[in-house]
Amino acid sequence: MALTMASAALWGVAHLAAERRKTGLALMAAYVLMLAAILTVFTAFSTNLLSLAVQPRWLTWLTAGMVVIALAWTGVIIWSFLVVRPPRSDTVGRFFTTALTIALCALVLAPTVYAARVAYLSRDLVNTLFSATGSTPIVAQDPWNGAEHVHFLLLGADAAPGRPGVRTDSMTVASVDVETGATTLFGLPRNLQRVPLPHGPARDRFPAGFTGSGPETPGLLNEVFQYAEDHPAMVPGVERGKRGPALLKQTISDILGIPVSYYAMIDMKGFAELIDAMGGVQVTINEPIVYGRHREGLLPAGTRKLTGEQALWYGRSRTDSDDYVRMGRQKCLLNAVAKQADPMTVLDSFERLAAATKRAISTDIPQDLLPAIVGLAQKVKGSKMRSLAFVPPLIDTADPDWSLIRRKVTAALDDRSSTKSGAVQTPEPPPSEDDPVSLDKVCG
Repeated sequence: MALTMASAALWGVAHLAAERRKTGLALMAAYVLMLAAILTVFTAFSTNLLSLAVQPRWLTWLTAGMVVIALAWTGVIIWSFLVVRPPRSDTVGRFFTTALTIALCALVLAPTVYAARVAYLSRDLVNTLFSATGSTPIVAQDPWNGAEHVHFLLLGADAAPGRPGVRTDSMTVASVDVETGATTLFGLPRNLQRVPLPHGPARDRFPAGFTGSGPETPGLLNEVFQYAEDHPAMVPGVERGKRGPALLKQTISDILGIPVSYYAMIDMKGFAELIDAMGGVQVTINEPIVYGRHREGLLPAGTRKLTGEQALWYGRSRTDSDDYVRMGRQKCLLNAVAKQADPMTVLDSFERLAAATKRAISTDIPQDLLPAIVGLAQKVKGSKMRSLAFVPPLIDTADPDWSLIRRKVTAALDDRSSTKSGAVQTPEPPPSEDDPVSLDKVCG
């Protein structure tokens, strides 16, 4: 039993004890080389391991490598047992040694099976959620094509009983500095009216701004997505399921004066599943929040961990408040999730997270950009987020000042750039409602 256990920890011990020296030394050499290779991978490529985890080809090779190592290790354990097992007459000794060998094999195979399962789910998730190629070729040396900032449109979509389609009631552009990860969130209220649409068929149909098509679509920004899906002529040549994102991205790009490169949309019910899968999210609630369609519950003030359903209502409730207060809470929720979704949390509930993600999220981020996204996400996690919402009194949603919005966006991004460059900064005045504010300060 001792020799079998020793051979599981260091290949070849049992063979040396049985005076099979050449075989024992060969097994020891193979073991040392294997450990050296594993250590090299985890030290020399540690910064790229997360990036490899979102590339299906590497996941396949990783899975194959783990299986080969596990089978070889199991084979050595069994071989060692056969070399030193007790004689047939020692029934008790054979029973316990055999049981030990089976346990040792299980100890090696079980983590491999789990890791292979995670790798399979990762590969399936990447292939399901992300397109194989994007519209723009990705250059490994500079995936952002020389841009200082990359802009992601984050959408929260909701459906209502008796109302066809979805409305993008939550619309936020995350502008990320590709060098530092410093992020500014630009929040657009759902009820912006007479939004100018991009030049082309959309502008031709609504030359004075989007006005919808009747009482059910009064012409708010949150209706543009579904309107494009329902009217193919708005975005010619684009297939269903992509017309809404294409038109909304370009519309919001024109509103803010920055190129929105990618979008990610989450269904609000699926959002609750994701929060539950990561074990809840901790937020600071400044004022008690009533939640539920019929005021079923109350989220008391204070710092607490919310379940998926509670987090959903924290981000969507307008009872005793309004759209603009809700927008502020949504930014706090995004900030909390970004800070708390650490790798161990993700691994602990990976299968649930993967299943919920496939059901709840859609995006146009291509697979070949994922390694760069992973690296950028690590920078975002270690930086501070700021937020600027284009809501009253800064912006009148019934008659928005589009040029003011673009000036505010430019000023916010220029301020980030000057801070990064180390330019001498004048003392900051107290923040006003039309300046970006740190989410860590606002959200506690």
